[in-house]
Amino acid sequence: MNPPPAETAPRPPRRRVHTRARLLAAAGELFLSVGFARTSIEDICAAAGYTRGAFYSNFGSKEELLLALFDDQAARRMAELAELAAACEGLAPRERAERLVEALLRVDPADTGWILLFLEFRLVAARTEALAEQVAAHDRAVARALAEVLERALPALVPPGASATQAASVILAAREGLLARTAAGGAVAEDLLAATAAVLSGLLD
Repeated sequence: MNPPPAETAPRPPRRRVHTRARLLAAAGELFLSVGFARTSIEDICAAAGYTRGAFYSNFGSKEELLLALFDDQAARRMAELAELAAACEGLAPRERAERLVEALLRVDPADTGWILLFLEFRLVAARTEALAEQVAAHDRAVARALAEVLERALPALVPPGASATQAASVILAAREGLLARTAAGGAVAEDLLAATAAVLSGLLD
C-alpha cells in the first residue's frame, strides 16, 4: 500500500494573517519602547516567536513593516474622525468645527510614542529616495482620507481656490509639526494646543 501523498497545499490564509498580525504587534511594542533604529529584524522575530523566514514571507524589510504599522494607525484615526463627523452632523457649524478641530489636535498619552516614532522614521526616509517616496505615498493616502471627511463635515476648512486634498495635506503637515513640539507634554504643550485650536476655530468664522 502506497503512503499518502505529501501535503502540498499552501498554508491557510488565516494562518498567514495571524503571523502577520503577531509580527506587527511585536514590532510595534519594540519600536515604541526603543525606537526604529535600535530594533532589528532578529529582535522582532524573537519577540513574535517566528523565524526570519516567516518575517520575509510577510514583509520585504523592517521599513515595509513600519509603514504597514503607520497605515494601520492612520486608518484607525481616520475611522474615529469619520465616526465623530457623522455624530456631529446635527450640530451648528461652529460647534461641529470645534469638535473636529479638537479631535484633530488631540494627543492621547498612548499616541506620544507613535509621534516620536514617525518623526524618527521620516528623518531616516529623507536620506533614501525610495523610502521617501513610500512615506510620501502614505502621506497622500492619509490626506485623501481626511479630505473625504472635510468635504462632508467641515467644508469651511477648505479655502476658495484649493481642493479638499490640498487643505487636508496642509492640515496634516501643520498637525505633525505641532505634535512634534508638544510630544513632551507639560504646560507649554497645553498652551500651544489651546492657541492652535483657537486660531483654527477663528478661521472658520
